[in-house]
Amino acid sequence: MTDHIDPRLPAPEACVQRYLLERNAEAQPDKIFARFADGETWSYARTLEHTIRTAHALQALGVAQDERVLVWLPNCADAIRVWFALNYLGAVFVPMNIAYRGGLLSHAVTLSEARLAIVHAELAPHLQGVETGQLSDVVVLRGDAPDLGGLAVHPATALDSDETAPIALDRPLMPWDLQSIIFTSGTTGPSKGVLSSYFHLHQMADSAPFLDSDDRYMINLPIYHSGGVMPVTAMLIHGGSIAMIESFKTETFWQTVREAQITTTIILGVMGNFLLKQPQSADDRDHSLRSCTYVPLNASAMEFHERFGTDVHTHFNMTEVSMPLVSPPNPTALGSAGRPRPGIEVRIVDENDCELPPGEMGELVVRTDCPWAISHGYAANPQATADAWRNGWFHTGDGFKRDEEGNFYFCDRLKDAIRRRGENISSFEVESEIAGHPAVREAAAVAVRSEEAEDEVLAVIAMRPGETLEPAALIEFLRPRMAHFMIPRFVRFVDELPRTPTAKIKKVELREEGITADTWDREKAGIVVKRDTIST
Repeated sequence: MTDHIDPRLPAPEACVQRYLLERNAEAQPDKIFARFADGETWSYARTLEHTIRTAHALQALGVAQDERVLVWLPNCADAIRVWFALNYLGAVFVPMNIAYRGGLLSHAVTLSEARLAIVHAELAPHLQGVETGQLSDVVVLRGDAPDLGGLAVHPATALDSDETAPIALDRPLMPWDLQSIIFTSGTTGPSKGVLSSYFHLHQMADSAPFLDSDDRYMINLPIYHSGGVMPVTAMLIHGGSIAMIESFKTETFWQTVREAQITTTIILGVMGNFLLKQPQSADDRDHSLRSCTYVPLNASAMEFHERFGTDVHTHFNMTEVSMPLVSPPNPTALGSAGRPRPGIEVRIVDENDCELPPGEMGELVVRTDCPWAISHGYAANPQATADAWRNGWFHTGDGFKRDEEGNFYFCDRLKDAIRRRGENISSFEVESEIAGHPAVREAAAVAVRSEEAEDEVLAVIAMRPGETLEPAALIEFLRPRMAHFMIPRFVRFVDELPRTPTAKIKKVELREEGITADTWDREKAGIVVKRDTIST
């Protein structure tokens, strides 16, 4: 292996995915690495075999080291083998949200610069009629391959191979090589593709000191999110195992924990509240879940710990950084996101990047003491990269305060992003799709609080002269055009949107007004918007 230069960086064997998998397959070949929702299990040796076979098939399709490949799959065994095979070849894993549609889908595909995409059969038809950039080939899994116009479509057998010999690389993989591009929400513009090195993902995954080789991590967040790829990587680092489920379900959560012998997971948003609302039982502590990461750390976190006996930790993270704030087990500073972990420096600054004293809210900025420990930029977006990494610090765009004891507290988003059910939503993208309706003149999307104490989307709309639009009709217009989690719950019509003297929409005013008497509520109207169910 090529020697690395900076002694602060780990050796490639310790942080590059291919080498981590090979190390575990040699040291503990029969240990279960992955358990899937259908009960199928893969040992480390079998995982490596699936990875190598798939890598040979990808190589036959022309995939080369450093090439970017789109992966549009739900959580399933295929998603793991394709991801691992791409990184085994030294190619770049570019997962895409399965809810993407229309302009958002076209933007992500084009931004990826990918020639090849691996796509679920139920998602493939959504590629019809959208701009697909450099995309030329699509492998369709779990169903028949549809006609995609000018794209060459390959059946699932294109990813089959009998070859099991290791594949030589053009050059050894290094900690700073590009491992993945994960799309994050846009704020004042379209979504961005976060460039992530092997060491960046390693630092994110290895930041939880409570994990070890005996852990089995429930993967309840999708692998197109950092919250999905991070725990998978953590278990590779520690030689532990994963239990991949399709999605979080309140009614079956504890049953899944017991059956799969899960020891740790992420409890995000209102998941904890939903679980606590379930009837109490004598079996509440009869389970294997010994720890969890609970975000945000509200009063329900301590109730969760007391009722279920699970140690609670919290943190602050973004796709671009690597868990800069973490907590000890069962922290008592409610509302806190933790304190800086070793190797991380954080500040709270004003608009001029000048540090603020305790108690004052400003923007959280982050830097590390080691190169490549956070993202090194945004794909094909040098301006956004320069804006975010100015003055030698990564600017999170999130408002924080810190107390005299050194605890950091999230206050508000300085951007126009909305977070709903664990998804970051770009108000820009919601507004763009609403404005696509021929009767709409302009729209503003803002976050409002719901009865579950999390964000819901409020769309405030001004119509074209002489036009009217029923809210229910707007929802039907938006269904095929945007992800289910982006579709507004609340809709309000106004004659004019409020503006600043420089003609910018005054979103602060709209947020303060919130849900007014004339606001229409989709849920009260009985209109349910659910995510597409993809068979695995």
